[in-house]
Amino acid sequence: MADAAGEDLDAAADALYGLPPAEFTAARNDRAASATGALATQIKALRKPSVAAWAVNLLVRDGQLTDAVELSQALHEAQDDLDAPELAKLGRQRRALVAGLARRAAALAEEAGTPLSRAVLEEVEVTINAAIVDAAAAAAILTGRLVRTVQADGMEPAEIADAVAGSVPGAPDRPAPARDDLAARRARKAAEAAARDADRAASEADRNAARLEEKLAKARERADLLHERVDDLRAELARIERDADAADEKVANLEDEHTDARDRAKAAARAADRARGALEPAE
Repeated sequence: MADAAGEDLDAAADALYGLPPAEFTAARNDRAASATGALATQIKALRKPSVAAWAVNLLVRDGQLTDAVELSQALHEAQDDLDAPELAKLGRQRRALVAGLARRAAALAEEAGTPLSRAVLEEVEVTINAAIVDAAAAAAILTGRLVRTVQADGMEPAEIADAVAGSVPGAPDRPAPARDDLAARRARKAAEAAARDADRAASEADRNAARLEEKLAKARERADLLHERVDDLRAELARIERDADAADEKVANLEDEHTDARDRAKAAARAADRARGALEPAE
């Protein structure tokens, strides 16, 4: 191990609190032995992190808590604006983000040879949530030097300091927004919501117009087919009417011929009768 002389406590803690808990004590003792004076004593006094705290430290080193801190700022703004829909949406995002980061912590821990139990994973989730909703807790967690896990709200500064090895940065002040700022932000959010509503309405109108256009095209196609059918039927009807007229004419001609034939037959019958009468002997 390199000589620790000249390193401050935070630098030493940074190096130690990323190690698996099983390796912590030996590495701390070696670093303390390499240091001198008060620094050696301080390093020797560093406490072994809990498995859950170590897993959160891995997340910090992996850069995975940045999104959580950004979501924290968005949550605070939504609270300031009393934006209930936005708070509900951010709440869902927070739960999804916490669960995803906890899974990432479990994966990092397993890669380092220390799988997390369900109970430890729950502690990790509580600490990640604290980084989102509590600025003081976030400042402590983001040092990457947690000794034990922390919770959101209800923790005194001394308790938070006790959970971190080395110095603890103060939580950044978040001054209350001025009334004018709140009014402007609320107006902006209202305008953004109105724009989103207008965009949704326009999209729905476009979709409805596209559906109607498709229906119109199908109706026109069907109408064209029916008109073609009507034209075909009219042509067929005209042909049939011509055939019917011809048939009627033929019937009339045949009727005339039939009448003539019957008349001739009657005349022939009468002539035959007369001829037979002439052949009969006179009495």
